[in-house]
Amino acid sequence: MTDPTRPVREGEELDLAAVESFLKSAIPDLEGPLEISQFPSGASNLTYLVKAGDREMVLRRPPRGRKAKTAHDMSREVRVLTALAGVYPYVPKVLASCDDPDVLGCDFYLMERLDGIILRKNLPRGMSLGREDTARLCRNVVDRLIDLHSIDYRAAGLGDLGKPEGYVRRQIEGWSRRFAEAPTPNAPSYERVMRWLEEKMPPEVGACVIHGDYRFDNVVLDPDLKVIGVLDWEMATIGDPLMDLGNSLAYWMQKNDPWLLRLTRLQPTHLEGMMTRNEVVDYYCRKTGIEIETFDFYRIYGIFRLVVIMQQIYYRYYHRQTRNKRFGRFIYLIKYLDGYLNRLIDGSSL
Repeated sequence: MTDPTRPVREGEELDLAAVESFLKSAIPDLEGPLEISQFPSGASNLTYLVKAGDREMVLRRPPRGRKAKTAHDMSREVRVLTALAGVYPYVPKVLASCDDPDVLGCDFYLMERLDGIILRKNLPRGMSLGREDTARLCRNVVDRLIDLHSIDYRAAGLGDLGKPEGYVRRQIEGWSRRFAEAPTPNAPSYERVMRWLEEKMPPEVGACVIHGDYRFDNVVLDPDLKVIGVLDWEMATIGDPLMDLGNSLAYWMQKNDPWLLRLTRLQPTHLEGMMTRNEVVDYYCRKTGIEIETFDFYRIYGIFRLVVIMQQIYYRYYHRQTRNKRFGRFIYLIKYLDGYLNRLIDGSSL
């Protein structure tokens, strides 16, 4: 039930000799011939499985082609993983990092491979969950996000990772700017959505370490459905916890959603026993002590942010900077979500 790898996609190959030379200097006890394959999932950084004898490691590097200025910062990701290692036992161990462009033409790092179950759109073959198991799984995953948000980030050495004051405004302005910087002629303008978000910005409810992309397929489970690892920290920063929850719930499709929205489901949040989005918000606020009148702003923000990420990726596909064909289908979802967000705005109490 662990994630399988595939041969490396055309255009995303690594220089095997360069990787091997770097690794043997960075990890002196490494033995055996090097083998590299690729994890096919994910739509941002490129992730590879590196085998050296019986040892398995995961290599992460930025994608090729045009990238947002502040995105895909490998050294930042390494810093977060290293700082959290002592206070959050769910981060993978960093084994080596490289900022020499002469090796692969970009920064990259290697971390331990966490051997466990990663849930994607549907449960792995051979796995079935009853209602009670599903409810326990759901609580386990949400509780680990609450744990992350409870960390004393200053004591962990991450006090200068981000600027909590004005975080909400910077996010709205930043994601709106990123959308404008990745135009394609077939994408909606999203002007009304961006204007509404700017007008309805709430003050920050607090500051904490936020993951930025916390969801089921970035969580590693053991056979008892306990979380043993949290992956993909490239968007981690210091910011408002409810903005992070909004990011996560953008992926949380439930069985009573409109049928077209359900077609976009990427994780098994439709199973009997899973909390609904509103139940997740209530559970989170009850356990953290945060009080809010409505989650509308954070829900709409989270979905818009997801739209921008997809548009940035689709921009690279449209300009043939990536050959991954599944990115070409993103435009249909980008178009659909424009109307969906406008309906959420029309029904909002804000």
